[in-house]
Amino acid sequence: MNEYYKNLKKPSWSPQEQVFGQVWSVLYIIIISVNLYIIWLLASGSISWKIALPFWLNLFFNLIFTPIQFGLKNNLLASIDIILVLITLIWAIIAIWPENRIISFLFVPYLLWVVIATVLQIQIYWLNR
Repeated sequence: MNEYYKNLKKPSWSPQEQVFGQVWSVLYIIIISVNLYIIWLLASGSISWKIALPFWLNLFFNLIFTPIQFGLKNNLLASIDIILVLITLIWAIIAIWPENRIISFLFVPYLLWVVIATVLQIQIYWLNR
């Protein structure tokens, strides 16, 4: 974590930096693996673009969070982005449920973590406005 983030006011319940990094690393492996599988399903004609779209949007919003938060140092924009991560994640889970419930279940830990990250980011924005 860079100095900018270390110096931000954070809520008392904020996870330790090491925990945050370790959890995101494991979740990224799941996210990337599932997205590769979604690409394979789309290419094989097993699912439609309607189902694949929320997964890709979620990955996109997830990937741009770090540059927004740490590069632009914009807590409001980062809060908006993490809300979009949460919305597209819920959309993806709902979209894939009829086709592959295992993927939906794989995304539950990610969903729980994104809910925590969303609340954390909004509180960071509020405390540092």
